[in-house]
Amino acid sequence: MDGLGRKKFQIAVIGAVEADQHVQDLAFRVGSLIADQGCILLTGGRGGVMEAASRGAHEAGGLVVGILPGSEGNLYLNVAIKTQMGQARNVILVESADAVIAVAGSYGTLSEIGVALRIGKPVFGIDTWDIPGLTPCRTPEEAVQNAVSFCQLL
Repeated sequence: MDGLGRKKFQIAVIGAVEADQHVQDLAFRVGSLIADQGCILLTGGRGGVMEAASRGAHEAGGLVVGILPGSEGNLYLNVAIKTQMGQARNVILVESADAVIAVAGSYGTLSEIGVALRIGKPVFGIDTWDIPGLTPCRTPEEAVQNAVSFCQLL
């Protein structure tokens, strides 16, 4: 809850450990915007997209939670949840989120998108998989605005 008794929304950012600079820049901006909206950022807590989004939220003063596959996490996490569950932690990440933003990504990202859509969580994607149910967004601003707007309906 925030200082006014409102629920703080949890928005997951998913994407690959291997990400080029353009994708990292997108993820950084998404993380920063999530923090600016007063939301909690959830990631898988590792490198690439996850680290860039975490750094963006951290530098904007946001709360950053990593749901880790093991015990390793990036430097920008305020909270590290060490699951020791490997890829199975993807389900915990998606189940914990109110909305999901996918930034590019590989097969792990695809599995998280699939889980989210299967359980009815909205997924907003930037430069990611083109599959039914995912809402494509052109910019970080559009993705975060869509996610926050959805959360406000909860």
